[in-house]
Amino acid sequence: AMEKSYTSMFLLLVAISCALAKDVGKKEAKETTAKPKLPQTLSRGWGDQLIWTQTYEEALFRSKHSNKPLMIIHHLDECPHSQALKKAFAEHKDIQKLAEKFILLNLVYETTDKNLSPDGQYVPRILFI
Repeated sequence: AMEKSYTSMFLLLVAISCALAKDVGKKEAKETTAKPKLPQTLSRGWGDQLIWTQTYEEALFRSKHSNKPLMIIHHLDECPHSQALKKAFAEHKDIQKLAEKFILLNLVYETTDKNLSPDGQYVPRILFI
């Protein structure tokens, strides 16, 4: 049952990101006014009430010791697709609730660790370990 809910969450995230990515180009032209910057936290806007880890090594350690799976989100601040996924992830209450079942890490930089890019270095991408 737990694997089913993880699979459902993953499919939901993919569906939402695909749907939102189509609208990003249209909305981008309208959103040229600058928003005030909020203080930076480890959540980087993906869910401030969730517990986020700082490094891959810390996330692996917590995952092993808590027996929870690890979810890594690779994204870039200037990528419209990453922004669309972040907005959907942060605003969707069910996604936020499911995210509590994972050790969470979001990265805004690329890494040389091949385990973190098994199918390429595109963004946004979500890996479950």
